[in-house]
Amino acid sequence: MNEIRRILEVAGKACFLPGDDIDTDRIIPARFLKAITFTGLGEHAFADDRAAARGAHLFDQHVTSQASILVVERNFGCGSSREHAPQALMRYGFQAFVGVSFAEIFAGNCTALGLPCVRCRPADVAALAATLAGHPDVPVVISLSDKVVRCGELSCALEMPEGQRAQLLDGTWDATAVLLQAADRTAALAAGLPYMSGFAGGEDHLA
Repeated sequence: MNEIRRILEVAGKACFLPGDDIDTDRIIPARFLKAITFTGLGEHAFADDRAAARGAHLFDQHVTSQASILVVERNFGCGSSREHAPQALMRYGFQAFVGVSFAEIFAGNCTALGLPCVRCRPADVAALAATLAGHPDVPVVISLSDKVVRCGELSCALEMPEGQRAQLLDGTWDATAVLLQAADRTAALAAGLPYMSGFAGGEDHLA
C-alpha cells in the first residue's frame, strides 16, 4: 500500500536558469509528447534550447546534473498546460522550484507530483542567483513548514498558495496514496450501496 508522503522541506544543490516567460514548449518540445508514458522525458528537457546553445546551456553543465532545486525568474511554465513539463523536470532530477512567479497550471501540475513551486521577491531571487553563481555547492533549503528559503547566510520568505502548501505538508498531494489509504473504508461504503449489493429488479435493469 502506498504511504502518505508529507513534504515539509526540500534541501539540496540548486542552479539558476535566467529568463522570464519560459514556456512549457521550451521545457519539453511537443515532438516528445508522443510516448504513452513519461519514461525518458528527462533527457529531452530543453532539447531545442540546448541544441541551439551547442553545449553551453545550463542543462548541459555538470552543476545542473547534481542539482535538485531549480531557481527561475518570472512566469515560469507559461504556455500550454502539458503535464509533461514538470514530468520532464522531475525526471531530470529536480524536486522543487524557487522563482519570482509561476504559471498557475504549471504550479498545479507540479503539486500533483509533489514538487513545490515557491515564490520569493525579485530581489531575493536575484540574491539567491548571485549566491549560487559564486558558491554553487552551498545547499539550498526550502522549508514549507517555516515558509522560508535558506542558502548559506541568505534567508528569504517564501510564498505559495495555501491550498498547495497544505497538500504538500499533509501528503494529500498524492491522490493515489490517499485513495489507497482509504481502500477499506471505500470498500465498506460500497458494500452498503444498493447498486453494489443488488436490489429488487436491479439485475433486470442492468441486464
